[in-house]
Amino acid sequence: MAAREALADAGLAGGDYDRARTAVVLGTGAGGEQAREEAAWKFLGEGKTRCNPLLVPRTNHQASAGAVSMAFGITGPTLTIATGCASAGHAVAQAWLMVRHGLVDRAVTGGSEANLVYTNIKAFESMRVLATDTCRPFSLGRGGMTLAEGAGLVVIETLDSARARGATIYAELAGVGMSADATDVVHPSAAGPAQAMRAALEAAGLEPADVDYINAHGTGTPVNDAEECKAIRQVFGSRAERLKVSSTKSMHGHALGAAAGLELVATLLAMQHGVVPPTANHQAADPACALDVVPNLAQPLAIRAALSNSFAFGGINAVLALRQPS
Repeated sequence: MAAREALADAGLAGGDYDRARTAVVLGTGAGGEQAREEAAWKFLGEGKTRCNPLLVPRTNHQASAGAVSMAFGITGPTLTIATGCASAGHAVAQAWLMVRHGLVDRAVTGGSEANLVYTNIKAFESMRVLATDTCRPFSLGRGGMTLAEGAGLVVIETLDSARARGATIYAELAGVGMSADATDVVHPSAAGPAQAMRAALEAAGLEPADVDYINAHGTGTPVNDAEECKAIRQVFGSRAERLKVSSTKSMHGHALGAAAGLELVATLLAMQHGVVPPTANHQAADPACALDVVPNLAQPLAIRAALSNSFAFGGINAVLALRQPS
């Protein structure tokens, strides 16, 4: 559904484009969790000895990309990337590299996730990272994330190609940054995200003073939010005081492998409409997150350039840099 909407919005619903020169690059944290859990219950709970013969293709990570390619007859490079909560960010980065280096003319990219199943919820609960009421990123009293499902996809292509077709251009994907903390399985470090943000700025040819908005990873966990704010201060220095930094996870939840896709769409629409989305459910300022986190109410702002941050367990980071097309 998201791919269909993206292709229609890009003016490509009629299929009048070179499908062999089009890529599908999607991110997902896990494939077919519902089908896997149902099969496990049949085997272990009901004593069944057989399962759905399509269980393997239903639980493959690449099923989402394959489904999109088959639905639209796209025969170019088709793949999925699984890097946890950074999956869709890494997928968009890979698609950007493919287009930038001429491997393809365009790409359908982003991410999807559907893993609100009992075992996954209990697994996150056991880590003590789930909120007991609601997600309050950057707020004093925040207690954790809320899990979500969804998909966020876009079409990217060269600026010349988009202009030649008269396509709607939301923004320029100007650069990407990727890094690893190389420190801890679950505990985030400010150094890795800071490195990824610097790399994205450098690839985009942007200075810290050029950026007006950061769509933060902002999970609502006590440690993540504080470390992300620390990383932003390391990269932006005094400019950090003037940045708008918000987490849309406060409204749509944490969709894990799809999160970066949803948040890329949110950032693009914020740039198009000149409105910074808020950090909802904010109760009080936390000294460890002493930035303008746009508490509770959207704010008008002409956004010249923005970053969209995505960080995953294992210290795996992806940052997308966007700017208004020149």
